[in-house]
Amino acid sequence: MRTYLLTLLQVLLLTGVANAGRAVEGMVRAVYDGDTVLLATREESRLKVRLYGIDAPETKKPDKPGQPYGDISRRTLMSKIMGRRVTAEIVDIDQYKRPVAVIRYAGRDVNREMVSEGMAWAYRRYLEGAYASEYIGAESLARSRGAGLWKDSNPLPPWEFRNGNKRGGKHPIRW
Repeated sequence: MRTYLLTLLQVLLLTGVANAGRAVEGMVRAVYDGDTVLLATREESRLKVRLYGIDAPETKKPDKPGQPYGDISRRTLMSKIMGRRVTAEIVDIDQYKRPVAVIRYAGRDVNREMVSEGMAWAYRRYLEGAYASEYIGAESLARSRGAGLWKDSNPLPPWEFRNGNKRGGKHPIRW
């Protein structure tokens, strides 16, 4: 039985599931875009963290174009948390082995703030539980107010933009 438990623990650690549900404190050292940050933790490790339940417009990369509002979304997230100590409540591990987390600063849900300010979409594909209703409600309110990316009548969601990049860069014009 003890061998079984040790083996199970090793499997969980290797798959990253053991980190789900864990809260990690760290200093935000970089903001890559509107939904990805780098944390330096107390254990002196660096964690690239994907914000749970949101998808921000893509920023320009050396080999890929960006989306409208991508840079604004990134700068907005930077102004909120860059250089600040935050808590990352890890919800999952993504396909790239990054922790996916709700970022909290001064008791605020930064992920939800990004959606409510029109700097990101509620990422319905991955939302669950109370976060789903909160984030979708925040998006609806931002949309009705014309906040951020919702100033445009029909902005292209990042997941569709990324699919366009996979098909050779052809994007439908939706602005």
